[in-house]
Amino acid sequence: MSRIGIIGGSGLYQIEGIKNIKTVYVETPFGPPSDAYITGTLAGCDVVFLPRHARGHRLLPTEVPYRANIYGMKKLGVSHIISVSAVGSLREDYRPTDSIIIDNFFDRSNQARPHTFFGDGIVAHVQMAHPVCDKLRQVLLKAGHEARASVKDGGIYLNMEGPQFSTLAESKTYRQWGMDVIGMTQMSEARLAREAEICYATIAQITDFDCWHEEESGETVSVNGIIEIMQQNTETAKKIIQHAIPKITDAECDCENALAVSFITDKSLWPPETVEKLRPILEKYL
Repeated sequence: MSRIGIIGGSGLYQIEGIKNIKTVYVETPFGPPSDAYITGTLAGCDVVFLPRHARGHRLLPTEVPYRANIYGMKKLGVSHIISVSAVGSLREDYRPTDSIIIDNFFDRSNQARPHTFFGDGIVAHVQMAHPVCDKLRQVLLKAGHEARASVKDGGIYLNMEGPQFSTLAESKTYRQWGMDVIGMTQMSEARLAREAEICYATIAQITDFDCWHEEESGETVSVNGIIEIMQQNTETAKKIIQHAIPKITDAECDCENALAVSFITDKSLWPPETVEKLRPILEKYL
């Protein structure tokens, strides 16, 4: 039976309805995760919840310990991660309060945050052409319709560094590039989830038009305007997740074997200390 991880973004710091709650602190070789994990059952399924920015929203996007967060999910036996992310829209028809079931990412972060578990004597290059698990994405899309949410099928998420919002020149350029929404967190998680062989998909929830929108940007890209819409989006995300979770199955998926063709370093040369550090990820290849 799948154990499902939920990573809450801006505004989503807890989920009501989780039963048999336990607070779990996980030690990782990459330092402490953003917060304690909350385990329990939701809609009859085993879940693990983590607030990305910590409860009370205390971590900048660059400060989020992405490696520790995903490593902790792997250590707790999570096979699928549903990620929720607040985003700005780069399209006229993708409007505040819409939920976009993302199908790809474009990375514009500045590498201030580590994107890989590997190094220290083990080199692996995972395929990232399709960084979202399509099986999980289809479950989220169907769940969005069942929840009667305003959901859009597909979109490219441009991952900027932040914490500042875009300049007008950047925003207009991203639109010319064909990007659909903009946020600050998902690319790091998607890369690490793939290395950890965890299925990963994103519910991107629009809080505002990015500053390209001359008529709308004045109010909606203010923090106050965003927070008000974020509260509506949070309730929508909870409904989508509750509909989605019972439909997630253990059906075979390419994500669970992502490392099988990714190692460059011969296994005979793997340093024992690196193997031990990455044991939850490498276990089946030892």
